[in-house]
Amino acid sequence: MDGKIKYEFSAKTWQYQGPNGWYFVSLPIAIAKEIRENLKWQEEGWGRLKAVAKIGNSKWETAIWFDTKLNTYLLPLKAEIRKREKIQKGDDITTTIWV
Repeated sequence: MDGKIKYEFSAKTWQYQGPNGWYFVSLPIAIAKEIRENLKWQEEGWGRLKAVAKIGNSKWETAIWFDTKLNTYLLPLKAEIRKREKIQKGDDITTTIWV
């Protein structure tokens, strides 16, 4: 990934409490802090930052979103990726992102 910074971490998946709630992985605070300090200028509306994510054998273009309440970035997990990688709520997954 030319010109992109790679981060790898493990975190539990969780679901937003709402109708048809999205599934997310929260980035570790230390990684989020580093990304925000270096790349905040690239953020679009609502703290959106383009990224490429990889979980298992699935790799896709996406975005991470900064959540001011949780003070970290959130990576949304599409249904297609969850199905392909057999990801359930509460699973501890290893994720690689490039921003």
